[in-house]
Amino acid sequence: MKTMIDGRLLGGLVALLCLSCASGPRQYAQTSDSATSGCLRNPTCYTQPGDEAFLPWVDKAARAAATAGATMKLLEAADVARIEHLLVECAKEADFIVNEREYGQGRYPDDKECLRVVGHDKNGDPIRRQAELGTMKHDVAFACVRREILRLFPENVSIEPRYSGDASAGGPTLTRIWTGSNKPDIVLHATGQALQIQCIFDFKFPCTLSGKSQPLASSETRKQMARYKDLGGKCKPAIITPQFGVLRE
Repeated sequence: MKTMIDGRLLGGLVALLCLSCASGPRQYAQTSDSATSGCLRNPTCYTQPGDEAFLPWVDKAARAAATAGATMKLLEAADVARIEHLLVECAKEADFIVNEREYGQGRYPDDKECLRVVGHDKNGDPIRRQAELGTMKHDVAFACVRREILRLFPENVSIEPRYSGDASAGGPTLTRIWTGSNKPDIVLHATGQALQIQCIFDFKFPCTLSGKSQPLASSETRKQMARYKDLGGKCKPAIITPQFGVLRE
């Protein structure tokens, strides 16, 4: 009997505590259970001094719910637009800096220079100057992203994460294995969750005149965008070029 009375007393205290921070006359007609439920939705209930003595689990539950909500949070459309603008600026900066450093003020490589063989890979295939320049420009662009974007959105932007699998196979996973994996340049994702992909971007630095005028004409680029699309996300994968900015198929 004493246990039952103590239980009812505790239930009454819970209801009174939560009803005291509810708003509107309708709240006063709630039962103890509904009042407790309402308390979980009202931060003022579990932030008042001394509440932990009555409801120690409320604070823990509320904190867990708040943490989960923050973890799942995607970037707002305005933030995505801001990031896209900064990515374009980073691409332009990288293109300008490397061209000036390698060729002098106001100069850039012509088609012959772009296609010049500068070495060979481990398979013996030629490495052309345009690929070498592209690597240099990516390095400068990534430095710009760290400086201009990661400081603003450190938990929602990843540089070169590597994924295996895709959305059709239960979702991608992060991996260190190169074979069969994808490594986009920039991924926007839910807070602290690189697997909850929002948008994917790849920097492209076309070198030849035809490449600059039609950056999406490359069959390799189209295949790459198709693979990125399979990873999932809220927007279509895009490339970022100094000439055209954000481009999607």
